[in-house]
Amino acid sequence: MGLLLSTLHNTLMRFTGYEARILMLGLDAAGKTTILYRLKLQETVTTVPTIGFNVETVQPIRNVTFTVWDVGGQDRIRALWKYYYQNTDGLIFVVDSADPERFREASSELSAILETDEMRGVPFVVMANKQDLPGARRPGELSEELELRKMKGRRWHVQGCCATTGDGLVEGLEILTDLVKEFKK
Repeated sequence: MGLLLSTLHNTLMRFTGYEARILMLGLDAAGKTTILYRLKLQETVTTVPTIGFNVETVQPIRNVTFTVWDVGGQDRIRALWKYYYQNTDGLIFVVDSADPERFREASSELSAILETDEMRGVPFVVMANKQDLPGARRPGELSEELELRKMKGRRWHVQGCCATTGDGLVEGLEILTDLVKEFKK
């Protein structure tokens, strides 16, 4: 009976869409919360540093509804990230692309996330945020800085974006949608 219900559920979801649990992480001040509320409300909101987490459901993109968990990025909070990994379908890792002094730290944190058993194989999109600022690294440059080309057995993409204007956000989620659909097959 359980197999029949599971098969029926999967068939219906193919036609009506499905939900994906998305984890959004990154160092503090990268723009995670601004991205989340820009996607949710289609407007820029004033944010404060996230202590804990925000969770919102984002409107369907290509028939997938995202439940996005935005977890604070301060150093002392990062130890708690591991408690959010379970059942994650996709990862959005936000990087301030205009802050090269923190690229090494961001790379280290991203590698640590991806090396855990719970996140094995989970596709991810790096949102290269703050593309509107002078000196911001372009997506290709950022992928080199984060050493993403060394990753094997995992689908990823770097998307340039600007959280305050919304530029690049939907495009990044569309790519993540495709990666998540492929991952869930």
